Amino acid sequence: MSAPATATLPTVAVASVPFLDRDHSILAFNERVLDWARRPEVPLLERLRFLCIVSSNLDEFFEVRAAPHLTGMQAADRKGLYTADSFTRLASVAHDLVARQYALYNDELMPAFAKHGIRIESHGDRNAAQKRWVRDYFEREVRPLLIPVGLDPAHPFPQVANKSLNFIVQLSGRDAFGRENDIAIVKVPRVLPRLIRMPAKVSGKHTLFVSLSSVIRAHLSELFPGREVGQFSQFRVTRHSDLAVDEDDVRNLRMALRQGLQHRHYGQAVRLEVSADCSEHLSDFLLQQFNLPRLALYRVHGPVNLVRLTQLIDLIDEPRLLFPPYKPSYPTQLVAGQSIFERLREGDVLIHQPFESFDGVLAFLREAAHDPQVLAIKQTIYRTGTDSVLMDLLREAVRNGKEVTAVVELKARFDEEANINWAEMLESIGAQVVYGVVGLKTHAKMLLVTRREGRQLVRYAHLSTGNYNPRTSRLYTDISHLTANPALTSDVEQVFLHMAGQSRLPKLNHAWLAPFLMHRKFLEKIEALGEAAAQGKKTRIVAKMNALTDEALMLSLVRAGQRGVKIDLIVRGACMLPAQLPGVTDNIRVRSVIGRFLEHSRVFYFRCGGEEDLYLSSADWMNRNMLRRIELAWPVTDPKLRQRLIDECLVAYLHDGVDAWDLCPDGAYRRVDSATHRAGHGAQAALMARYAAAESDDEE
Repeated sequence: MSAPATATLPTVAVASVPFLDRDHSILAFNERVLDWARRPEVPLLERLRFLCIVSSNLDEFFEVRAAPHLTGMQAADRKGLYTADSFTRLASVAHDLVARQYALYNDELMPAFAKHGIRIESHGDRNAAQKRWVRDYFEREVRPLLIPVGLDPAHPFPQVANKSLNFIVQLSGRDAFGRENDIAIVKVPRVLPRLIRMPAKVSGKHTLFVSLSSVIRAHLSELFPGREVGQFSQFRVTRHSDLAVDEDDVRNLRMALRQGLQHRHYGQAVRLEVSADCSEHLSDFLLQQFNLPRLALYRVHGPVNLVRLTQLIDLIDEPRLLFPPYKPSYPTQLVAGQSIFERLREGDVLIHQPFESFDGVLAFLREAAHDPQVLAIKQTIYRTGTDSVLMDLLREAVRNGKEVTAVVELKARFDEEANINWAEMLESIGAQVVYGVVGLKTHAKMLLVTRREGRQLVRYAHLSTGNYNPRTSRLYTDISHLTANPALTSDVEQVFLHMAGQSRLPKLNHAWLAPFLMHRKFLEKIEALGEAAAQGKKTRIVAKMNALTDEALMLSLVRAGQRGVKIDLIVRGACMLPAQLPGVTDNIRVRSVIGRFLEHSRVFYFRCGGEEDLYLSSADWMNRNMLRRIELAWPVTDPKLRQRLIDECLVAYLHDGVDAWDLCPDGAYRRVDSATHRAGHGAQAALMARYAAAESDDEE
């Protein structure tokens, strides 16, 4: 049976098209992710992982999207002001989603874990031996790090960091100085693990854990000798965390961002989470301290931070409760040990991650770093992680005498500190580090190698729809494109020169660069197909992306559809364009595929009669990507490689009969019915099987 449709999304009329509300569409995406946690056929630890992913996504949603609703600030991508009414509607949906999360956690997941002998033991369920062990742990590991703060004029409400665990305690009696200060705050250090496994001597044949909050809760009274602990609650505040730096008034962006990072944990409060049994007196006190309305209060039946439960996945050694391990195949177009430069002289190479491994990209950079004929390496850095093999290879390249240029994006949200550290490391060993263009994020993913071959300098490039992050390359679907095409590699060279020297960008051969050409070129493509359809030609658009919120592109799609273009949009997350709305978007279908891996590739296909064009890109169809970022889109011209992308990235997803959700005319998403769908398989599962079979054939 198909899953029930999600809630209808609010609309905003723009040029007579009732676009869906972006923020509500983001929450609807998280409802689809939560569906994986609800599925009984999904291994239990993976269900917990999806539950935690939803919590992590909600944290980021509140950190980035909630503040405008509270303050009524103007948004560049939204008509008019955010209002109290918009906050009320959004809070209602968020409260419902959180309630369903905790109901699933308490009523399904925890009982299912208990059947496997795995439990998180509350204080009331612990036997005497377990309580003694917890007390010993508290005295040894926890108590020395806790400093309760009694509130009075000399001790005002303390600064509470973003998403940190805290306790609020109401006390009776008088303090050591005879005063009746009755509220105290206990801040829990982040260095302490949130889940602790009990040893076998007290857990017996079961796998038992205790949460840090329950350990502290059981011994709260011992933190206040001479006072009686009355009401108390754990609490957690979420703060606005989007760094805002006026780049027009900053001389050193790196230093300005580093200073801003020091204050990120203490931005405007936007959400307060407390225990479900927190008294009105204490919750009202906290709301007042954080200057929040009552709708920003979330009473939860369980830990206030479900994200920390991902620790449970790492602490449990039960392979049967996880997905069967999947090992990506080595890229099918490459041969391990063969020179990638030699291979690229034969033609382009595509790597479909994570079905094929990122090792092919690392092999390309590794060969470049050690090849004596390689003179220069240029690369963009957006999200590489804190521990990156790729960055180690760039360091080796510098030490081997290569001219290394790194365009580091310092404003990659929540990766700012890691990128600042990488930039300083590369500068310290002699690499040329630049920070892109003032006012624009560098989101394009490019790696360019210049090699001496005889009397010529030959360029080789890697372009990607995703990040240079070996860890996420195993979790996200992306396309890597390796090429020695002179026209395309020349384009990449010109883009690097533009970003480093701020020089005027010359006309490019094949690539489209945002914010200069990409938006207009996509609009022209759509418009041309609309004109062709009006003349009776067969036309088709299939576009796969993570988000669709740019009004100009959406209106262009609406016009093209109304003129007869058949349009399929595969949009993982936020989509503001309603599908198959009678008289408006009859020819437009929208679906979202949520699978084991995070859909991340951006693929854009246009057909007019027998002519086909296919572009890959680092950009989603959002206003910020088109007009406020350095983004790249480039064509795949090899017919065989283009057909491979059509088959694997588009057709497979349009026929997904398991993991797809179709956007209905009323704005709700409905999961496909696998029992009646003609293809009762998921696109990702089919691709995993295809590449596993190819790997097996190669080994034979």
